[in-house]
Amino acid sequence: MRNIDWESAINTRRSTRSFQNINVETEKMNMINSFISDMNMPFEHNVKVKKFKAKSDKKLYTVYNAPPDNLAFMSKTDVYSISAAGFVGEVVILYATSIGISTCWYGHYALAELESVMPHLGQYKNLQNPKWGYGKDEVEGERTICITPLGYGKQDGVRLFDRIQENLISYKRKPIENFLDGDIKKDELSPEILYALELARKAPSAANTQHWRFLISSDQKTISIYMPVGYKHIKWEHPDVDIGICASHFWLGLLMKNINCIVSLTVEDGRAVWRFQIE
Repeated sequence: MRNIDWESAINTRRSTRSFQNINVETEKMNMINSFISDMNMPFEHNVKVKKFKAKSDKKLYTVYNAPPDNLAFMSKTDVYSISAAGFVGEVVILYATSIGISTCWYGHYALAELESVMPHLGQYKNLQNPKWGYGKDEVEGERTICITPLGYGKQDGVRLFDRIQENLISYKRKPIENFLDGDIKKDELSPEILYALELARKAPSAANTQHWRFLISSDQKTISIYMPVGYKHIKWEHPDVDIGICASHFWLGLLMKNINCIVSLTVEDGRAVWRFQIE
C-alpha cells in the first residue's frame, strides 16, 4: 500500500462516463485481483469486491454503455457497512486509476440488469426489490451498494455531459476552511495533517456536494470525519458512502506521510463517524 503514489492517483482520478468497448488487459485485471486479495484495511468490515462482465448497452448504467469489465462493492446495508463500502471501494478505484484504468462511482444502476449479468441476490431475488440500486432502507442480507466500470474512456466524441461535468463539477473543490468544525484553524494545522486533509477534500461525492466535516482535536492527535447530523442528499440515498470515500483519502494521505494511526468507524446520531488516532 505504501509503495503506490496515492496522491497522484487522487489528483488523476476523474469520473468517466463514455467508455470504449474493449476489455481491460489480462495483466491489469490480474493486478487488480491481486490488490483486492492482498489489501488490508485498518478497520473491521464485511465489504466484498466482485468483478463481473456487462453487456455493451445502456441497460446497466442507464445513461451510457457499459464496458466489458466492471466491479461491484457489496456489503450489508446498515450505516456502518455502507460507509465502509465507500472506503474500501475508493481504495480499489484509486488503485485502478494508478495503473491507467478509468472508473466511475455508480449507485443508481438497474438492479434487474445487474442481477442478470452478476447473480447475487440469492434468496432475496423475489423480494419487492427497487428498480434502481437496492433502495434506501436497511434490509436483510447483503446488497450491491455501488458499481463501477473498468475501462478506457473514449478519446473522440465525448458526450456533452462529460464535458460539462469536467468543467463545472470535477474541479470545483471547496477550501478546507469550509469543512473545519471546532476551534482549530487551517493555519494551525501541522503540515502532515494539512496534506492528508487536502487529499480528503478532493474526494468525489454525489453531485459534488462535499458534505463532509473535519474535527481536529487541540493536540491534533484525533481527527474525525463525518457529515452534519440529519444531512439528506436530494438524490443520493446513501451519503455515508461518500463519507467513507473521503475518509479513505485522508487515511491514504497519512500513509503517504508515513504516519501510523488507529482507525475506527462508529455510528453516531444515525451517521457514520470516522476517527483517526495518530500514534
